[in-house]
Amino acid sequence: MTFQTFRNGIQQGVYKLIDAPVRLLVRLGVTPNWITTLGLLGNVLAAVLIVRAALSVWMASSFGMPVSYALLGWAGLCIIVFSICDMVDGYMARTHHLESRFGAFYDSVLDRYQELVVLSAIAFYFMVLGDWGSSLITALALIGSIMVSYVRARAEGLGCECKVGLMQRPERVVVLVLGLLLAGFLQHVVPFNSLWFLLGAVVLIAVLANWTAIVRILHVKKQLDVRDAAEKGN
Repeated sequence: MTFQTFRNGIQQGVYKLIDAPVRLLVRLGVTPNWITTLGLLGNVLAAVLIVRAALSVWMASSFGMPVSYALLGWAGLCIIVFSICDMVDGYMARTHHLESRFGAFYDSVLDRYQELVVLSAIAFYFMVLGDWGSSLITALALIGSIMVSYVRARAEGLGCECKVGLMQRPERVVVLVLGLLLAGFLQHVVPFNSLWFLLGAVVLIAVLANWTAIVRILHVKKQLDVRDAAEKGN
């Protein structure tokens, strides 16, 4: 079984679970764009929790107050809950003939905003800790995440297929959520600083997302080279 087959199997299973709720939402007049907007608001809430966790670090160093590591875990749970919106809006649009060009555009734009706010909040968290190296790595993760999506969008604008690579948005969400959950809820369980889980997740995204972007660039180059050669041959 390939990774893509496994991924598609999970996706189809989720679609079966959300089918009945989606039909109910459609009957209530809820549109895919509403669901997309809700997903953004949920990720903004997660970012707020991360920022609040960062402020608790500052308050601990300044006033001796306890550090709220659990807020990182709650941010991860928040992302899990509202990331379902990413599947619901598309499934609702496809299965109930609610697709639109603006809807597809709106969904893509808000997906980028979701990653921007969450990763920016994590970078801020590391900055408050005084860990500039981790902040820089988080910035690289953010660059990679945006470039993976941008390369695909630009490639499809040129008529090229561009879905290769491991670290697509669902994978990035899973890795980041695991980092937040482990960092937030295992602080007093593991015999080391649980923030290493969050840093590990960010490093993984920084490396694999940028690698995926490069792989996609090379993939598109091959397609365009073949196309250019065919056009010259004619």
